[in-house]
Amino acid sequence: MIETPYLLFLGDAPDQLAAKVAVGIKDWRPENAVGQYRMDSCKADLGLTDMTLTEAKEAGAKTLVIGVANRGGVISKAWKEVLIEALEMGFDLASGLHNLLRDEGDLVAAAQTHGCTLHDVRVPTVGYPIANGRKRTGKRCLAVGTDCSAGKMYTAMSMDAEMSKRGMKSTFRATGQTGILITGQGVPLDAVIADFMAGSVEYLTPDNDEDHWDHIEGQGSLFHVSYSGVTMALIHGGQPDALILCHEPTRTHMRGLPEYSLPTLAQLRDTALPLARIANPACQVAGVSVNTQNLSEDDAKAYLAKVEEELGLPATDPFRFGAGKLVDALAAM
Repeated sequence: MIETPYLLFLGDAPDQLAAKVAVGIKDWRPENAVGQYRMDSCKADLGLTDMTLTEAKEAGAKTLVIGVANRGGVISKAWKEVLIEALEMGFDLASGLHNLLRDEGDLVAAAQTHGCTLHDVRVPTVGYPIANGRKRTGKRCLAVGTDCSAGKMYTAMSMDAEMSKRGMKSTFRATGQTGILITGQGVPLDAVIADFMAGSVEYLTPDNDEDHWDHIEGQGSLFHVSYSGVTMALIHGGQPDALILCHEPTRTHMRGLPEYSLPTLAQLRDTALPLARIANPACQVAGVSVNTQNLSEDDAKAYLAKVEEELGLPATDPFRFGAGKLVDALAAM
């Protein structure tokens, strides 16, 4: 178990989106976050108290969590001094990066010397099966996006929270580092060997009560040439009964790919649904989740109304305005 509370390490994150792991923890488990540690060049800010390692230790922090998700998931040399100093002060370290803590000899040595634990949450711990495509009992909802980092996890968690509030049977199923750090369990899907990815999603979403909904955390995008493979594994392994289309309307290009423009929501619908119906012919597109954080409230509501008119689907920002519309749509299925 990763000891709480956390000091959230933002390092030298170039923007807020690069600190999405820390943002997710702050938004969904604020009681676990005592403060943030930012290097001089950091451009992200969670609105938490900026703390030195000493101040965080005095405030009761047990674990320094690397809250940055940079391209390629690497531990930079600039971070190493802070991470080693944290170990020397008795902090455990937790990370969801592809660059594993346990593969860094200096971090391993410091952890052993000072009796600390290194937690790599992006390491599969189960021998997952190859997918068999057999229909499972229970219901499943998958968030799919026009881009990566568009709000798929927030959508699933918001819907799960709304269902729980209504007394409905519901579980959030984490498939990425942030979701796993928030909930303490899940499948680190993009670290699973390709042949077993869809099988790991089947494993994550087993047979359940007929009226139980699994809300599967989406990853990547079918339109993102870097990360489309993980999306396909979720679509076929998840066998979703419902898809929620996710979109961030202010972006001018795909995340990390300036030469690629974003698809429209209609293009996402028309691409994702036929693929989902390969594994579950009854799958439906149930609604649209729009990440409106960069829009004013009036502009956000106008944009949502436009989406509803154009697509004939309920649309909301579930984190900002609530997930009621989307849950209503699932309840009616």
